[in-house]
Amino acid sequence: MTPLVLLPGMMCDARLFAPQINAFSGQRPLLLSPIGGHDSMTALAAAVLETAPPLFNLAGLSMGGIVAMEILRRAPERVARLALIDTNPLAEDADRRRLREAQIERVDGGELTTVMRDEMKPHYLVDGPRKRDILELCMAMALDLGADVFVRQSRALLSRPDQTATLRGTRTPTLIMCGAEDALCPPERHRLMQELVPGSSLEIVTGAGHLPTLEQPQATNTALARWMEE
Repeated sequence: MTPLVLLPGMMCDARLFAPQINAFSGQRPLLLSPIGGHDSMTALAAAVLETAPPLFNLAGLSMGGIVAMEILRRAPERVARLALIDTNPLAEDADRRRLREAQIERVDGGELTTVMRDEMKPHYLVDGPRKRDILELCMAMALDLGADVFVRQSRALLSRPDQTATLRGTRTPTLIMCGAEDALCPPERHRLMQELVPGSSLEIVTGAGHLPTLEQPQATNTALARWMEE
């Protein structure tokens, strides 16, 4: 059974994938790789590859998906299947760079809680009965990881390369998935990725924003199970 490596989003940990870990841990080996230890995509990808099995299925959400694309670029022969969830293959644009640099300065000044509360969490989720609980979980993950991780991850995102050529050249079986109401990485960006990756499938999850793993876990699990079994 091919192991599954999960890469969480920015300022998230294994709790982001709790429903998936619960669903799949009895069926196959699972590895959650943290992505907060370095400030460049190349170093983050290298760190994952150091601890990953020789061959693995790879699923990354948001920043985790960006790291996954760098892993695919560096070591395509090790990725059996790829799932890119609510993510972005493009390099940072000028407006986003300015915003991120300002966030780094504020978090360096002790404002992690404020930045997460006012500038990041409002863009994560759709309205729903579990929104408050999920937002509280997001804050807990961010505060547990801390300001140093925020700064390193932000710097890695600032300098990330464009991965459209990587996607265009891959023959890895690929699932592209996003929440239908994702404001950070909208469905149009995922349709672009589907066009880039030959033979890829696109799953748009209704009733979800940027975190379908938590917002719509059953739909997410169904799509991931199908992807791993095809």
